[in-house]
Amino acid sequence: MKRPLGYVSLVLAAVAALFGGFVQAAAPFGSVAVGDTSLDVVVAKVLLASAVLLGLNGLYLLVTRLLVDRSVSKRRAHDVRNLFRLVFGAVALFAVLGIVTEQWVGVLFSLGIVGFAVTFALQQPLLSLLGWVYIMLRRPYTVGDRVKIAESKGDVIAVDFLATTIWEINGDLVSSNQPSGRVVTVPNSVVLSSQIVTFGGEGFPFVWNEISIQVSYETDLAFACDTIAAEADDYLGDQMAANIARYREELSETPVELEVQDRPTVNVAQGESWVELRLRYLVHPRRGQRVKNELYRRILTRFNEHPDRVGFPVGRNR
Repeated sequence: MKRPLGYVSLVLAAVAALFGGFVQAAAPFGSVAVGDTSLDVVVAKVLLASAVLLGLNGLYLLVTRLLVDRSVSKRRAHDVRNLFRLVFGAVALFAVLGIVTEQWVGVLFSLGIVGFAVTFALQQPLLSLLGWVYIMLRRPYTVGDRVKIAESKGDVIAVDFLATTIWEINGDLVSSNQPSGRVVTVPNSVVLSSQIVTFGGEGFPFVWNEISIQVSYETDLAFACDTIAAEADDYLGDQMAANIARYREELSETPVELEVQDRPTVNVAQGESWVELRLRYLVHPRRGQRVKNELYRRILTRFNEHPDRVGFPVGRNR
C-alpha cells in the first residue's frame, strides 16, 4: 500500500511544483496583495512548499517500501525507518524555511542560533534524542529484546526518537515473568544515566535460570540430585547442549574464561532445617516460566513416586 501512496504523493508534488512555477512566472492575481506581500508570491510559496513536502513524503514511502519493509530483520527495519524519518524531516524543515524566506544561508544561520537557544529550553528532550543516538550506535538493546531499564522490565516494542516503549512483565500486577498488559514509556535519556539489563540479546538470546526444591535432611541426596538432573536433561538437555555451543562461541570472542556445562546441573545448599537443591539450566527468557512449571511438575511427580527416598521438610521455618 505504501508504494501506490508514494507514487500519488510524487505526482501531487509535481503538479504543485508546476502550478507554483506558473503562478510565480505569470502572476495571475495581478496587484492583489496579502498585507505587504503580493498574493502571487504567497500562493507560489505555498505551492512550492507543498511540492517539497509531498515529494519528500513520496520518497520516504518508496524508500521504506523498497529498502526497509523487505528487510529480513524487523528490528533493523524499525531502526532504519526511524533514521529515515529523522533525515527526511530535517530536510523538509530546511527546504520549507528556505522557500518561505528565500534566504537559504540565513536559514542555516538562524537554525544554528535557534538550536543553541533550544538547547537550554528543551534539555530533557534533547537528552532523550541523544539517548536515541546512543541506542542506535551502541545497541544496548533493540526492538524485541527483553530488558530492564531503571525500574521497568519487559519486552521492547518500539524505540522512537524520545522514548522507548516496553510491554511490561512483572510489575505491580503479576509475578513470575508474566506480561501485566501494561505498556511503559521510558525516556531515552534514562539510558545515559541508568543501568540497562538485557535478558538475552540478538547475538545470544538465552539466559541462565534456576529452580530450587527443598528436601529434608533424611533425603537420599544422591538419588534426589540424579533424579532432578535426569528429568531436566530429558526435557531440555539436547536443546541446551546446542545452545551451549553457541554460548561458547560468544565467550571465545571475549577475554572472559568460564567453565560451562553442556547439560543441566544441580547444586546443593544447606538451609536451617532443609537441604536446598538448585537446578541450573539455559533457557530463552520468554520461555522461562513455562519451562520452570514443567520442570517442577516432572520432578515432584518423580519424588512422590519414592516417598521412602525423598522427604520434604515440615515446620514453620520452611
